[in-house]
Amino acid sequence: MDMKQELAEALVTPETYKDFNRIHDVFTELRTTSPVALASPKGHDPFWFISKFADVQAIEADNQLFHAGDKATVLVDQVTNQLTIDEIGSPHRFLTLVQMDGEKHKAYRDLTTSWFGPRALRKLEPRIRDLMRQTLASLESTGGKCDFAHDIALRYPLRVIMNVLGVETAAEDMMLRFTQEVFASSDAEVNATGRSYATPAEQQQAISDISMECYAYFTSLTQARRQNPQDDLASVFANGEIDGAPLGDIETFGYYAITATAGHDTTSNSTSAGMIALCENPGLLKQLQDDPSLIPSFVEESIRWESPVKHFMRTPTRDTQIRGVSIKKDDWMMINFASANRDEDVYENPFEFDITRTPNRHMALGYGAHVCLGQHLARLEMRIFWEELLPRLQSVALSGPVKRVGASFVSGPYSVPIAFSLKA
Repeated sequence: MDMKQELAEALVTPETYKDFNRIHDVFTELRTTSPVALASPKGHDPFWFISKFADVQAIEADNQLFHAGDKATVLVDQVTNQLTIDEIGSPHRFLTLVQMDGEKHKAYRDLTTSWFGPRALRKLEPRIRDLMRQTLASLESTGGKCDFAHDIALRYPLRVIMNVLGVETAAEDMMLRFTQEVFASSDAEVNATGRSYATPAEQQQAISDISMECYAYFTSLTQARRQNPQDDLASVFANGEIDGAPLGDIETFGYYAITATAGHDTTSNSTSAGMIALCENPGLLKQLQDDPSLIPSFVEESIRWESPVKHFMRTPTRDTQIRGVSIKKDDWMMINFASANRDEDVYENPFEFDITRTPNRHMALGYGAHVCLGQHLARLEMRIFWEELLPRLQSVALSGPVKRVGASFVSGPYSVPIAFSLKA
């Protein structure tokens, strides 16, 4: 079924994602009227939009039929796609876990699986809690007013992932600029340069510039860790082997890139969503303070509510059908997690922020073989954040409008101004 042109254009327009209600209105209309719809927006290759929970889950569960890496893994326009192919020789500017399929994906994922497992996280918890206490001290120093998203939620998970990676504090701003350019280059209010790019080529050059800066830094770090391994992820990347051979330079940088970006931006977005919920839902703060055992449920609902990773693209390896709609081999497909996580067939009152959802099944962190490698770390970071902050929080309210990133892939609040008071 062909999608209405108005909806197709909305899906690919970054500005749409700055309006939380507008983009969810688009998702809701598609879920309701055409859950498997062919979008043909101007300047883009056509793609199937998959909006229902069951369909997104089924696609993510079958990685033999639905590949991640055969075409661009995130939505790009035709010009950007061709620029990347001409420059890199591939539709992927970075080669990370999310672009890999089959045995290669499994081998590279297995390299770090233990680092994100329960035993490693128990060891990390004291370090993370210490970083949160430093963050709480920063919050106290603001005098009762701050931009929570920019000043607090953005920096805390960044420092956690830097600690895990073994990256020095001096590189924090570089890593932040890298994330902002990779995920938010379409939004001049958020990207690393503060510029609106006149052409896709100019936008891609800005991404390339910061990527080369990071590549040089991480290459140097890799060399240092090969000479002097430490108890950090950088040492795993530097000294790990796949089939008896060291990781290639491109794959090593890809591992740094996905860890540095996805490892903090999605967590910061979900944490900001939690703060917005506290401000907009009277009684939620007291409910959590009276029963701290609800904090993990609060974290889970924050992740579902925001769904920071809005989509991934997939490509079928043979002709198939979804809901009776024929999809051909090599067709481009968008599986939309933000839409799936509001599916009325799965959630009662999906547009209510409800920390009592049991179970709270969602796919904000993916599903199947491509489920987020750092999902348990993200949950731990957020749980510790709220365990430390909530007992001290006397009151909190929004002191200005929430502003959101204009980006179709990874997006969330970038400005959440609050006025608050802390208990003595």
